[in-house]
Amino acid sequence: MAYIDEVLKRRTFAIISHPDAGKTTMTEKLLYFGNVIRETGTVKGKKTGKYAASDWMEIEKQRGISVTSSVMSFPYDDFYVNILDTPGHEDFSEDTYRTLTAVDSVVMIIDSTKGVEPQTIKLFKVCRMRGIPIFTFINKLDREGKDPLELLSEIEEVLGIESYPMNWPIGMGKRFLGIYDRYNEEFVHFNGNEDEEIISFEELENGQHPTITENPVYDSSKEELLLLDEAGNEFDVERVAKGELTPVFFGSALANFGVETFFNTFLRFASPPKPRKTNLGLIPPEEETFSGYIFKIQANMNTKHRDRIAFFRVCSGKFERGMSVSITRTNKSIKLNQTQQFMASSRETVDVAYPGDIIGIYDPNVYQIGDTLTEGKENIHYQELPAFPPEIFRKVRVKNVMKAKQFRKGIEQLVQEGAIQLYKQESNEEFILGAVGQLQYEVFEYRLQAEYNVSVEFTNIGNRIPRWIGNKDVDPRLFDSRSLLVRDRHDRLAVLFENDFTYRYFQDKNKDIELIDLMESNDYKSV
Repeated sequence: MAYIDEVLKRRTFAIISHPDAGKTTMTEKLLYFGNVIRETGTVKGKKTGKYAASDWMEIEKQRGISVTSSVMSFPYDDFYVNILDTPGHEDFSEDTYRTLTAVDSVVMIIDSTKGVEPQTIKLFKVCRMRGIPIFTFINKLDREGKDPLELLSEIEEVLGIESYPMNWPIGMGKRFLGIYDRYNEEFVHFNGNEDEEIISFEELENGQHPTITENPVYDSSKEELLLLDEAGNEFDVERVAKGELTPVFFGSALANFGVETFFNTFLRFASPPKPRKTNLGLIPPEEETFSGYIFKIQANMNTKHRDRIAFFRVCSGKFERGMSVSITRTNKSIKLNQTQQFMASSRETVDVAYPGDIIGIYDPNVYQIGDTLTEGKENIHYQELPAFPPEIFRKVRVKNVMKAKQFRKGIEQLVQEGAIQLYKQESNEEFILGAVGQLQYEVFEYRLQAEYNVSVEFTNIGNRIPRWIGNKDVDPRLFDSRSLLVRDRHDRLAVLFENDFTYRYFQDKNKDIELIDLMESNDYKSV
């Protein structure tokens, strides 16, 4: 098959939602349709011994939440699918934000009983900012929830994007009869047992299914449909591709209703691999020179070997195992022999990959998040990945000093994943960790114990305002416990200010010291 045909087959997308909206359940249904798994696990049913295929960490199985993004790749009909399942919990939003840089479209899941929730709004804004096409699946129609018209209105008013319902629900909860598939012009009957009965519009109009057409909810839903036909938005493929219009689907991931219909339609309209921004301009996937970037690093996916895997988005050219590439940050040449594709933590060697594919590269501790790898064009750099300064800070020390070596190794490897940041206090070289949310500390502590057999204890130093120092030399005597002088893991000087007052006071007293806000600087994107 020609190179361009392989590129056009790729569909690389992320699934985003507020926690408990059904994101992981949806992921598993799609894997089931792709014949990747024989039965779907459940995040909640711990006693059954079944867990979600995309939740591969032990702590994810215990807590019933996703705490890291996972990648799943498989062929489906005429497509090759790369799904990135992201953490829904806000404490892991930075992992999700980075993952969103590697996709070409997004599936946004909304709980019909709750509507648009806070974390959905945050993630949507990131997608909108990057112009990513967004497809919406309104979930849990087998429960009593908000009125469908109200949900559409909420999407448009709260998220600021126009919507087009690709299907329309007939009732909900105990009164749920199924969905009107506007795009395929057929009615999908909900039987309550994961069986979907497809009925043509013509059969309904001819009165061949009186149990449906004589139900009171049928008439009210038909009136809503007429309203949508007359006053609703028109379907426009180009506006979908620009992220200006979101196709909306109704169904139930848990009941496995409407999911397959959604998936088939989504794959038809979802974007194939898109051009990516670099310092040299846009690089199209049709470009045959191999290049791409690392958007995530994960330690200890195989706990027996303590390996590090760099997740790499292929942006242009054909990848072939064993090829030599250049890391443009260091100009170092490296041969890519150990490469894998994934099913969560399961993996197999990949010999060939195309733009849109996500591959795992064994990391001998030479890569960083954001690194560009290329077979040529050594001066190319893909657009900087988003980085967010931590907000919560804690000192950390090992409980058993005899395990100091394992402690240092564990910290060094885990912080390189980018979810938690490491600092050393200048005055005494104590370790300080910074994170966006509390749950990151719990995961960090758990993983140190489970993966490195190290117990630690934290000392809370509260929320801090981090600022990096632009000067080469500063007088350490200017700093105290309210303005901690530290070095980050790249050996850059920074200050952790106790609060905004302390920060402003220091600024006024020391105007010769340049204080850099990570969010506003192009030189300090990586922390």
